[in-house]
Amino acid sequence: MSVSDKTRRALQDLGLTEYETRAYLALLKRGAMTASETSELAPVPYSKVYEVLGSLERKGWIETEPGRPSKYYPRSPTDALEATRLRRERSLGANETQVLSELTPIFEKRDSQERPDIWIVRGEFNILSKIRETLGRSTKEILIAVPTLSREIMDLASPTLLHLKSVGVKIQLMTSESVDRETLHEASEFAEVKVRGQMFGGGLVSDVQEVMLLLEGEGEGTALAIWSDHVGLARFAKNYFEYLWSDAKVYQR
Repeated sequence: MSVSDKTRRALQDLGLTEYETRAYLALLKRGAMTASETSELAPVPYSKVYEVLGSLERKGWIETEPGRPSKYYPRSPTDALEATRLRRERSLGANETQVLSELTPIFEKRDSQERPDIWIVRGEFNILSKIRETLGRSTKEILIAVPTLSREIMDLASPTLLHLKSVGVKIQLMTSESVDRETLHEASEFAEVKVRGQMFGGGLVSDVQEVMLLLEGEGEGTALAIWSDHVGLARFAKNYFEYLWSDAKVYQR
């Protein structure tokens, strides 16, 4: 059974080299093999195969059966991925502590002198990350206007917004009438919801201190947003939100 190029790229994104990918797939297809058998079937140069197999074992993708010669056999993809996840989380935690402890004071010292008021945020992942970061700083009021409510946005925002509501943060959400009732019902658990016939663009305002405007990107599938902590811009965005909110329809659960 052949493996697609997409799966091969996914394995390499997970940290396997080309030779490690070949060796793991060969073991997965054939089962337990010696180093020389793996080298021949994969194929991996014999001069490299012990290094490759040792690396795969350290990363949690294979195990070794002692003997003369030793045999190597694959762990299940589920177990291998779990080992990779745990290893990455452990590494991220250690690296995060090191980076934050040494670099945050440098940033804050410079930040106090020349902090930018406006950032351009490109890419869906970066925008979602910035939204979550902004929501996490909210303490009083959140105003959200979005033409659509995708499953990804709901999964990202719902836990944070439910928590913020539980500690007294006022949340207002305005969206279009095209959003299905099930999603609107879910949103009404954490926000006062209103709908409009049409909406162009969207964004959020947090505590009249931060604002994020969601725009159309330069090309198809390109996400673009503007984030700012300029109080004047945040106040303007709130006033515009309230203007639209005033004649929007209240969602009835």
